[in-house]
Amino acid sequence: MGDVFACARCGAVLTATLSRVALPVHAHHSYGHAMLPALMEPGTYAVDPEPFGPPWRPWSEVGADEAEARGVFAPVHSLSFGAPGAIVVAPGDTRGTVLLPERCDGCCMGVDGRDGPNLACVRCGRPVATRIDDCSLWQAVRLAPESVRRLPAEDPAGRTADRTVGRTANRTVDRTVGREAPAEEWRGTPPIEPPGRWNPRWEAAAGAALAHLLAVSAGTPVAVPDGLVTDMFGRALETLLPPGPSRRPVKRAALAGPGLPAPDPAPGIVLVPRHPRTGKAWQPPGAAETVPLAADVWTHLAFHRERLPVPVTGGMPDGVFRDDPLPPYPNQLFRPDPEVFLHTLARLPAVRQPWLRGIYDRVMRHPYARPF
Repeated sequence: MGDVFACARCGAVLTATLSRVALPVHAHHSYGHAMLPALMEPGTYAVDPEPFGPPWRPWSEVGADEAEARGVFAPVHSLSFGAPGAIVVAPGDTRGTVLLPERCDGCCMGVDGRDGPNLACVRCGRPVATRIDDCSLWQAVRLAPESVRRLPAEDPAGRTADRTVGRTANRTVDRTVGREAPAEEWRGTPPIEPPGRWNPRWEAAAGAALAHLLAVSAGTPVAVPDGLVTDMFGRALETLLPPGPSRRPVKRAALAGPGLPAPDPAPGIVLVPRHPRTGKAWQPPGAAETVPLAADVWTHLAFHRERLPVPVTGGMPDGVFRDDPLPPYPNQLFRPDPEVFLHTLARLPAVRQPWLRGIYDRVMRHPYARPF
């Protein structure tokens, strides 16, 4: 059974029927200088636990003590003092709203929410949400938590609506019986986009995971598996971790999670998926440190296998040419997203350690220096 959101003042329905999923890791990520797609998959919503929107206060005004009480442990440019708990939906899933022209400012090609709620309920005129669709920003509508109510979805006759099998971004759910697909069936996101760019979702996922990976490393060198995991983290770990003597012990990291055999030998750090619906990191047996990774990226790393261009044995028959397209290859080195890295690291208490705070400050001063 799904949910709908209604105006808290007049009760008008403001969304389609939606299923709750985890907030995407790239929710606080801007990218390039073009129009980006929707942040949320159609038919889904997420709740952002962080404050959103004006008023914004600079770090110099907030101070370290007040920021720490709000879960921020390193200096940031500014902090939102808007309400936490915004309900994030795809723009196409909104109903019964109208733009407020006086609140539709932005930087370039659209609106960015700087003026507060810019969508009002058509029935009663109450501001209920903020639409964001400017260039570089993932398109989304954020429903103000104090202005809407969540209701079970029902049709006009009072029967429960939307009892079909539905597919969301990273899971398959039979809404009638609540059956979730196993991890092997979660939808993975490919790492490369035409014409050879790294997928920005991967860059954002790596930025968030890198912050956690540094925190659990305790400043010790970390070895990661060959292949895509090394592409994502190898150069960053070599660049950012403090140098040490060659005899210094190395922590080993490995993929772990539902559907995978236990790593042997047991590593000190495991890269695990965030559940696509709840956002909670999978907890491994044993005492390994966990590093959460976006479910769609983890799924591709864990279960995707490239097809071979030729048979394992023998060869192609005479006169037969394989017409499958070659797998895409990147045209540049992988770069974790610095915005997501800094945003995540600033909210980890470990950043208060001097060595890790030094990394944070260095990246804050030069956010596009190697490896970013």
